[in-house]
Amino acid sequence: MRTVLNILNFVLGGFATTLGWLLATLVSMVLIITLPLTRSCWEITKLSLVPWGNEAIHVDELAPESKNALFNAGGTVLNIIWFVLFGWWLCVMHIVAGITQCLTIIGIPVGVANFKIAAIALWPVGRRVVSVETARAAREANARRRFQ
Repeated sequence: MRTVLNILNFVLGGFATTLGWLLATLVSMVLIITLPLTRSCWEITKLSLVPWGNEAIHVDELAPESKNALFNAGGTVLNIIWFVLFGWWLCVMHIVAGITQCLTIIGIPVGVANFKIAAIALWPVGRRVVSVETARAAREANARRRFQ
């Protein structure tokens, strides 16, 4: 089922959103100040191409033992730079693609996935794209750690 939904996403607008993310990745590599954004940009490019079966999760949820306040502050600054340069237009692109996909009945699940990626497009720094199973396992481990 995931494969069918990923193909449907690609056909109904995922190709265009992935090209937008690739463009943002290339621009972030060229500009020196945005070079630290390239990893996050590439991670979300993968999610834009195949959203079904993958999930963007914050690195603090993947490895809570490696939390670092300095890195979190730096990530916030990078997210602000990201929002100004790339985030707003990538978010708008995903919203437009999501609305367009939701106009067709078959495209509604894919449109909802685009709305989720639109929220991630605003603040992607510190996110990693992992399988849904890995994300679920990380969240369960964090919940066990917090409540025991």
